[in-house]
Amino acid sequence: MAVTTAPPRRASPTVRLLRRRLARLVATVMAVSFLTFMLTSLLPGDPSYVILGAEGVTPESLARVHRELHLDDAFPLRFLRWASNALHGNLGRANVSQLPVSHLIGQRLPVTLELIAMAIVIALLISIPVGIFTAYRPKNPIARIISFVSYLLLSVPSFVVGLGLILLFAIHWELLPATGWIALSDDPTQNLKSAILPALALALPQVAVFSRILRGDMVATLDQDFVSFADSKGLSARRILLGHAFRPSSFSLLTLAGTSVGYLMGGTVIVETLFNLPGLGTLLVNAISQRDLFTVQGVTLFVAIAFVVINFVVDMLYAVLDPRIRRGNGAPAV
Repeated sequence: MAVTTAPPRRASPTVRLLRRRLARLVATVMAVSFLTFMLTSLLPGDPSYVILGAEGVTPESLARVHRELHLDDAFPLRFLRWASNALHGNLGRANVSQLPVSHLIGQRLPVTLELIAMAIVIALLISIPVGIFTAYRPKNPIARIISFVSYLLLSVPSFVVGLGLILLFAIHWELLPATGWIALSDDPTQNLKSAILPALALALPQVAVFSRILRGDMVATLDQDFVSFADSKGLSARRILLGHAFRPSSFSLLTLAGTSVGYLMGGTVIVETLFNLPGLGTLLVNAISQRDLFTVQGVTLFVAIAFVVINFVVDMLYAVLDPRIRRGNGAPAV
């Protein structure tokens, strides 16, 4: 008697999507790691001179540093050794302070994360009412002015916005400090004062993007039949906008806000330098000027991995909420 075996059970669409996204994440991290190490290794000069200082450079000391850091090894060997150490959390030591790079990243990371969190919150608090208003009253003169300002903000980089904020709030009105940082644990009030201008410099360009995305989705939602039905029932405009139109229109906005975290992490490099803040951006700029290769490699790798992981998480949340993404063809699930 023939024995029939059941066909192998296929993985669910969510599991298959997770596998594809994980494979893409690993490949991206490996490519970023290789490019980061290669580009920093191609920089001119010898980092041994920075480590030893002007007075400690001798042929013997140079040979010793080269031997300790394996600088004379072939490029593939140096990359594999660095990648293996990074995989175990060892990103090397800074040239000047001789502190572990991972320790320096841990010290500077709270400043950068606070700026990013404040920027996202400020951008959402401004863009949500702006997007709803411009969608509900598109021909209003104020809505036209807002649209014009959003075009300007889209074309102006964060550091230019930061310079304008410094001139206005720090120099002209003398309301907020132009530079410096007070930790949140030391003085919450002073911390807010030192963080508001750089957070605004990061948030205002995002306001233009967020509000335009929300406006486009709100306009499309307001043309739907269920909104017309709610209007025919005599519901107030406020209830229709907030209770019926905003929620289905906020999906793209929340997705964009999540993906913007990675972009803002890279954007803090210039803003932190402009406002002289002790974050990852300032650490990276100082490491480049001091030719601190291990710190440059470590910070760049950390930011790149954070960017990829954040986008991966947002992508998976998007797939969980929208069944069409899990199917892989954009068609709604049946």
